[in-house]
Amino acid sequence: MSKTIRFMLDGKAVEAAEGETIWQVAKREGTRIPHLCHLDKVGYRPDGNCRACMVEIDGERTLAASCIRKPTEGMEVKTQTERADKARRMVFEMLAADMPAQDAGPDDQSSFWQWAGSMGISGSDRLRSKFDHQTTELLHDVSNPAIAVNLDACIACNACVRACREVQVNDVIGMAERGSHMVPVFDIHDPMGLSTCVTCGECVEACPTGALYEKSLMDADARTRTVEQFDKVVDSVCPFCGVGCQTTVRVKDDLIVQVDGRDGPANENRLCVKGRFGFDYVRSPDRLTKPLIRRDDAPKCGDINLKGADPLTVFREATWEEALERASSGLTKIRDERGGQAIAGFGSAKGSNEEAYLFQKFIRQGFGTNNVDHCTRLCHASSVAALMEGVGSGAVSAPFNDALKADCIIVIGARPTTNHPVAATYFKQAAKQGRKLVVIDPRKQDLMRHASHSLVFKPGTDVALLNAMLNVIITERLYDEQYIQANVSGFEALKEKVKDFTPEAMEPVCAVPAATIRDVARLYAKSERSIIFWGMGISQHTHGTDNSRCLIAMALITGQIGRPGTGLHPLRGQNNVQGASDAGLIPMVYPDYRSVEDADIRAEFEDLYGRPLDAKRGLTVVEIMDAIHDGEISGMYVMGENPAMSDPDQIHARAALAKLDHLVVQDIFLTETAWHADVVLPASAHAEKLGTYTNTNRQVQLGRPAISLPGDARQDWEIIQDLARACGLDWHYGHVSEVYTEMASVMPSLKNISWDRVEREGSVTYPADGPDVPGNEIIFVNGFPTRDRRGKIVPADLLPPDEVPDEDYPLVLTTGRLLEHWHTGAMTRRAGVLDAIEPEGIASMNPREIERRGMRQGIMVKVETRRGTVEALLRADREVADGMIFMPFCFNESPANVLTNPQLDPFGKIPEFKYCAARIGLADTETAALGENRGSSSLTKELPNS
Repeated sequence: MSKTIRFMLDGKAVEAAEGETIWQVAKREGTRIPHLCHLDKVGYRPDGNCRACMVEIDGERTLAASCIRKPTEGMEVKTQTERADKARRMVFEMLAADMPAQDAGPDDQSSFWQWAGSMGISGSDRLRSKFDHQTTELLHDVSNPAIAVNLDACIACNACVRACREVQVNDVIGMAERGSHMVPVFDIHDPMGLSTCVTCGECVEACPTGALYEKSLMDADARTRTVEQFDKVVDSVCPFCGVGCQTTVRVKDDLIVQVDGRDGPANENRLCVKGRFGFDYVRSPDRLTKPLIRRDDAPKCGDINLKGADPLTVFREATWEEALERASSGLTKIRDERGGQAIAGFGSAKGSNEEAYLFQKFIRQGFGTNNVDHCTRLCHASSVAALMEGVGSGAVSAPFNDALKADCIIVIGARPTTNHPVAATYFKQAAKQGRKLVVIDPRKQDLMRHASHSLVFKPGTDVALLNAMLNVIITERLYDEQYIQANVSGFEALKEKVKDFTPEAMEPVCAVPAATIRDVARLYAKSERSIIFWGMGISQHTHGTDNSRCLIAMALITGQIGRPGTGLHPLRGQNNVQGASDAGLIPMVYPDYRSVEDADIRAEFEDLYGRPLDAKRGLTVVEIMDAIHDGEISGMYVMGENPAMSDPDQIHARAALAKLDHLVVQDIFLTETAWHADVVLPASAHAEKLGTYTNTNRQVQLGRPAISLPGDARQDWEIIQDLARACGLDWHYGHVSEVYTEMASVMPSLKNISWDRVEREGSVTYPADGPDVPGNEIIFVNGFPTRDRRGKIVPADLLPPDEVPDEDYPLVLTTGRLLEHWHTGAMTRRAGVLDAIEPEGIASMNPREIERRGMRQGIMVKVETRRGTVEALLRADREVADGMIFMPFCFNESPANVLTNPQLDPFGKIPEFKYCAARIGLADTETAALGENRGSSSLTKELPNS
């Protein structure tokens, strides 16, 4: 039991919990005390340096800063005395005297001016800047695409430093100079836009004065605030990665003008550059606003040049009635003539749970086929296959926040600071608190700066490294024998399999010293609480399921699962890939991963859907493309997916789309896939719809509409329903909540989580044991949801990648994402700030490799594999290993997936995006001299530790 302290606050008896400050108690009691440097948010420690929150304590000579002073038993605190009021007022008067008049700067909505205004204090109209000695570029720094710096408004409160250093743990901002000239600096007095700042905006949200401000609220030169008031403020969730950050969205004139982090369970007010500044894609001039039908004189083509193309040369505008009739008649004609197996559907992990559920229901009920899939097939399909096999569930066993409870944290095959930046803040904070952080990756990365152990291994040798760690744990008897006896099967087979995988034998294979392998294996096994996080560096291989099997085996034999600070967590890539998978947007399972081949389960859904359902597994994403070429599939319905950019061997994929007899695409933009469509249906963006989303932590959260739909665009769930009706289904959902209720009725995981509860609480973790009981963050506490309640170990063999370098293709190509861009770039390439930071396609190599090849960064190169050639700008990046090329797959002008290998993992059916043989040379249009004239900052930009 924590100790309770009783004291008097303004003559009233109050109680404080142990560790609470006077300011915190006063706030709880409804007493307002001014504050500037103190931020009442999770993760911020009180600093007590601005002296704006002074209070009087009986018996003490000096006033006390209430934000750092803790009450003691019997203390008498007075907040409204004349002495305290004068002291606080003096602080604001002195600070305001060093600032421009209130109406002369962008500060009038800041917390400083709110407090100063309540005291009748304004700035000085005779101000001479105290920073006149600073260059204009630093005094009014507008070099960052999203954030403006105005040092005249700075009060040196250190809030921005704490935001950057302690909350986001980016260590970019510090304080320089002394006395009244103390100012925040970025790196070593760099302009903000040229520093290593990642534009997360945490400093902006922390700043109490407007010294750091969003450009979206200001005029063109970032000097004057143009948005004084907001029309409405909406609580929602972020539309990007799987972290599931809760947001506060502010709207003016039906435009989103500001996004801040909210105190959600996954982000605790934090956001990244995409979540905070990537919102303007929703009002891009490229938005689809009317249904489109392919013109009769526009032939299908697998190689459409999208640059500068006029959509109306390929499509004509249509009414909704005509578009739905054309879309449905094309699909039903194929169904009636060739059978439902000739149709396939790609749903979306960007849409809501309700949309995913309706989409899979439509394909299964309307066409009698299980040919329905989504982007999980290209992300974590092998992870899910291994988890279902090993522990009976595809969900994470613990939230990523549990890194703060762990003693040992392993991050393997993932780049959280790039792909899950807010989750990465918890890993970095854990390392600062003394937890052991182990980062394992074929490329170096920013997170390694915080790691106790950094293992850079040879690409494609994951199983060799992990089996060597298992060998150490088993031969040194570091496993938990009691846990294995009670909860695990397959241990003896694993023991036999890994006996020859000694660290010494595997060192030349994976290029990690044997001593390091032993150290990490011992650290993981011996720590009281160890947790593993992994990403697509583990899953996107032909041996991706084996990689995951090894990680599962490590957790099972050590008992590092089912307790706080332990477990297995594949970090989900898209905002609702967990929810879309849960909702059954997978060809081999119904909602909640219930097998389509199980007759009893199938009968349950046949009763609900009112017609016979397919008893066979459907085809996966890449298999569907192959089936189109083989003439087995001739019709497709694609909602919010972009396989023309995301599929491997893109030329092959685009040729498949062009070969279809009928393609219906439902999206917010005319994506590369939509150019191949016969009918294009304008849909709703995330900020325009109501629905639930499930993040990587299993938290079901509510997204709310902030702005209206543009033109004739419609809600996705309504489009699916209208199309289903046009195809003969008797659907009559009146509200998205009705869809959720039906979905939850067939998903045991959502038991006790009603629509009303999600709407009321905003976020509920599944599973929940009661309608008013908090969800279980930790699962597998008492066994596993398998037939025998035991976890199953499946040993893995050492297999090479499908395609290894040779004399013709001597390099390894690996693909992935950039911090600023997401998935195929359909959204982020249309977000002004994000595209300004990373505006063009790149190919990154180690500077040593570039020098050896007689090249230099900034020139155009062509990267070639056995499937095609792509041109991109060459960037020097010390994080990329020798002999390797890294390319992001979000740039349609440099489409990396033209090059990637479509060979599949036999279990997860996921392509080998992370490894194929490649070569590089000068682009046909490039010479070394031309490279000198390229002035874009993106040509020379290196990653922060370069």
